[in-house]
Amino acid sequence: MILIVDDDQDIRDSLTDLFGSVGMQTTAYGSTNEMLGGTLPDGPTCLVLDLRLPGSSGLELQAQLASQGVDIPIIFITGHADVPTSVRAMKAGALDFLSKPFREQELLDAVTDALRRDGERRSAQRERDWVRQLAQELTTREIDVLKGVARGLLNKQIAYELGITEVTVKMHRSSAGKKLKSISVADMVRKIDLLGL
Repeated sequence: MILIVDDDQDIRDSLTDLFGSVGMQTTAYGSTNEMLGGTLPDGPTCLVLDLRLPGSSGLELQAQLASQGVDIPIIFITGHADVPTSVRAMKAGALDFLSKPFREQELLDAVTDALRRDGERRSAQRERDWVRQLAQELTTREIDVLKGVARGLLNKQIAYELGITEVTVKMHRSSAGKKLKSISVADMVRKIDLLGL
């Protein structure tokens, strides 16, 4: 889904037609308040945002979304580009900053890249959430053992550090692996990394 925020109706219509011509869905808004009053999509999304808008500017909307923890890739479009403003937008996380008039293919490429990145981010977030849910079943001792695994320690080293036997470490490690649905040591280490252990 591509969200378009521009106060010029002709530009909104033009962008809607452009994205529609390549099979992309859009929702267009005339102001930042109008967009904030809507519902954000629950799939890969990109925000094509005019820099200068009545009321809140595009930069203010970018800051507001960031403060709310809304992580949507943003591509700024503007007829009033200047270097300090574009640098500010990019430092705040914008993916691209295009000056009007821009080439249609340039915008399509930027949006396609943004949608791909957002899809990957959402997929990674779903996996992190799933692993965190699995980790709720872990005991304190299993977490201690996993922390040793994350540091690359051998079972006997983990046993020494925790003051338990190597057999007990193996038991906790095996149990933790089952709870995390780990299919290999590499998969377990990746999941430990996702948990931030």
